[in-house]
Amino acid sequence: MNFTFEPVDPVLHAPLLHSWVTQEYARFWDMLDATVSDVANEHSRIAADPHHEAWLGYDGGVPVFLLECYEPLHSPLAGRYNVLPGDVGMHLLVGPPEVPRTGYTAAVFRSVMEFLFERPGTERVVVEPDVRNAKILALNARMGFRPDRVLTLPDKDALLSFCSHEQFSQAIEGVRS
Repeated sequence: MNFTFEPVDPVLHAPLLHSWVTQEYARFWDMLDATVSDVANEHSRIAADPHHEAWLGYDGGVPVFLLECYEPLHSPLAGRYNVLPGDVGMHLLVGPPEVPRTGYTAAVFRSVMEFLFERPGTERVVVEPDVRNAKILALNARMGFRPDRVLTLPDKDALLSFCSHEQFSQAIEGVRS
C-alpha cells in the first residue's frame, strides 16, 4: 500500500465522494440524501475556509479515502474544550472497497495519522465521532486516542478524544503497516 494525498477538487471529485457519502455505512456523515451538487457545494465551502481542508487519499493512484482536517478553534468544538496550540481536528471516510482486505482501514488510518503528525505544528489530533459509531470508536482507541468526554454538538452526541504523537507512536509500536 502506497498512500498519497491530494487536495479535494470540489467539482471534479464530487461524483466520487457522493458515491461514498450516500452509502449506509457512511450515515454518520449525514449526507445519505445528498445530491452530487450538495457534495460539491460542501467541498467548495471547505475549500474556501482557511481553517478547514479536505484531502483525497489514493492507494497506488486509486482514490480510496477522504480526509478532512480542521482547526478546532474555528469549528463547532470552539469553546467546548481547552484548545491547545497544535490541535488539529480530523474526520476520515474510507471509500467502499472493491475487494475487502483485512486491516486495510487501519492501514489507511495509520497513514492519515502519520500525514497529520508530519505537518508542521501538529501536536495532537482531535476527533469527535458520533457516540453510536462503534467501528470508528474502536479504531480510534487502537490508534492511541484517549476519550475525554461526550459533547452534545449541533448534529450529534460526540465522544471528544485526543491523540498525541507519543500516544500514536506507542499504539502502533510493533504493528506492521
